[in-house]
Amino acid sequence: MSDAHLSERSLPDQSEPLDLTMEPIRLGHPDPDPEESTPRAPRSRRWKIAMGAGLAVGLLGTAAFGTFGWRVAQQKDTDVTVRPEVAGLRQDDSERARSTADYLRSGFAASIQLDRSFGVVYQDPADERKSVLVFGGTTLLWQPERELDALFGMMTDETGAVEGLREVPAGRLAGVMKCGTTSGEGGDFAVCGWADHGSVAMGMFPGRPVDAAGTLFRRIREGIQTRA
Repeated sequence: MSDAHLSERSLPDQSEPLDLTMEPIRLGHPDPDPEESTPRAPRSRRWKIAMGAGLAVGLLGTAAFGTFGWRVAQQKDTDVTVRPEVAGLRQDDSERARSTADYLRSGFAASIQLDRSFGVVYQDPADERKSVLVFGGTTLLWQPERELDALFGMMTDETGAVEGLREVPAGRLAGVMKCGTTSGEGGDFAVCGWADHGSVAMGMFPGRPVDAAGTLFRRIREGIQTRA
């Protein structure tokens, strides 16, 4: 039996041949790009951090300036009035005392530009050898401590080194107050100074130690200095 009839017979419903290639068949989801898999900080977040840091620094600077400005405004309008009696002392109105006070006032005013200046000698009723000399003036000072240190330096040039200079409590009027010792014709004596944004003054205290001079100087200041 011939098989020719089989070769001529068509195959019904024959599918198209499969195209097999060398490419592997991937199953599941494709692998992501490594560069895309690393999370990046959003630019907006970095910008917010930088802005926050800058704002914090700015606020600190503004707060510091505000505190400084408030202190200047509080202290700049200062008045110093010589009282006949203050802190248990009495003003010495003798010719010699007036001459000494005027000499100290003039010398002080020549060292720093002042709107008003003063000088006074006070007697201690308990001991006439413990007279107190106070001189200074009022003006706007932006850097009170620096000005006070400069005045102590000038005194060093005139009378000799001011030794043991240290800061002492300034009291309710604030600012800065310092005391030390120097030498004169009568021997060593205490010298003190105060400064704030509206005034600066110095005092000489023969026969008194530094601690006692600082306490007395603070009382004198609170008795003669006022603010608007």
